[in-house]
Amino acid sequence: MIRLAALLVTFLGLALPAASQEVVADLSQRRVSITASFSGSHILVFGAVKHTPESQPKSYPVINPLDVVITVSGPLQPVTIRKKDRRAGIWINTEAVEIEAAPTLYKIASTGPLEEILTEAEIQRNRISVPLAIRAPDAAEQSEDAEAFVEALIRIREADGLYREKPHTVHLTDQTLFRAEFNLPANLVEGEYTVRIFLTREQAVVADYTRVLRVRKVGIERWIFTLAQEQALLYGLLSLAIAIAAGWAASAAFRYARGS
Repeated sequence: MIRLAALLVTFLGLALPAASQEVVADLSQRRVSITASFSGSHILVFGAVKHTPESQPKSYPVINPLDVVITVSGPLQPVTIRKKDRRAGIWINTEAVEIEAAPTLYKIASTGPLEEILTEAEIQRNRISVPLAIRAPDAAEQSEDAEAFVEALIRIREADGLYREKPHTVHLTDQTLFRAEFNLPANLVEGEYTVRIFLTREQAVVADYTRVLRVRKVGIERWIFTLAQEQALLYGLLSLAIAIAAGWAASAAFRYARGS
């Protein structure tokens, strides 16, 4: 009789819906316009965790709290990293590695240190890190020290403010509402930027959400970019004409200044 009751409780437990969460989020702006006076921008990522009745936070302390990780990744582009050595008193390029694709921007914000929020296996599976976002499958064939070239690329872009990992910058309120701000530098590349939001519990991803941020040149910037890409000859001739005109104007101004 006791065994039958235990089996009945087990089956009832299996029939109940599992506790789960979903993420609902948005961006303060979904489009960034690059103009001639563009000096950078910022976006606010905000959202909420939708709880099922079984997962609804209680008034007492939560035993297994949720954490949030947010990544902003720019368009992938190929890049060549060159190594310089001093030869005969002159610094010259001695070795180069071509990286197939690297994000032009990659920023991570989280409620805590990434290694405490996720296991290494979860980080690898979801590719939540700068090195994992860089694709360099042929780098080892180009150099015996290919890893050093990838690390150099990361250091350069970290110094330019393009790659950054910032723990404790996602604010999670009552295990439900979250928000984080991302600064976008002035040297943004045009294209689509992917914003990924990961909800984690016990070092595992339990829900995720994706939004797209579009960055576009507008006005004179857009016209010059399109001309350079689609009408290279005309762009070159126009640049030469502007340079000649600027040189002539400077020379005329100098002669006028001397004459007066």
